[in-house]
Amino acid sequence: MALAHPARRAMLARLGKGEATVGELAQPLNMSLPAVTKHLKVMERAKLISRSKNAQWRPCRLEEAPLEAASDWIEEQRKVWESRLDRLEGYLHSLGQE
Repeated sequence: MALAHPARRAMLARLGKGEATVGELAQPLNMSLPAVTKHLKVMERAKLISRSKNAQWRPCRLEEAPLEAASDWIEEQRKVWESRLDRLEGYLHSLGQE
C-alpha cells in the first residue's frame, strides 16, 4: 500500500539519491507541504523511510532493508507467475495440436 501511490514512488526515487527535506520532496511534485507530509507518514509507518531531527530540519532518508525484502518477494512472485504462464502456454499449444 505504501508503494501504491505514484507520488510516494517518486519521493522514494528522490530519496534514493540522498536525504531530502519535505520542501525538497514537494517541489518537483507540485504538492503542498501538508500533502507531502501525509505521504511521508505512510512511508514512515511502513518503515520505508526514516526522519531525523537536525536543528529545525527533519531530513528524510531511505531505508533500504524493507525495499530489498519487497523486491525479493516480488521477484519470487514473478518466477511463480512465469512458471504458471509457461505451463499454460504449453497446455494451450497442446490443445492447438489436437
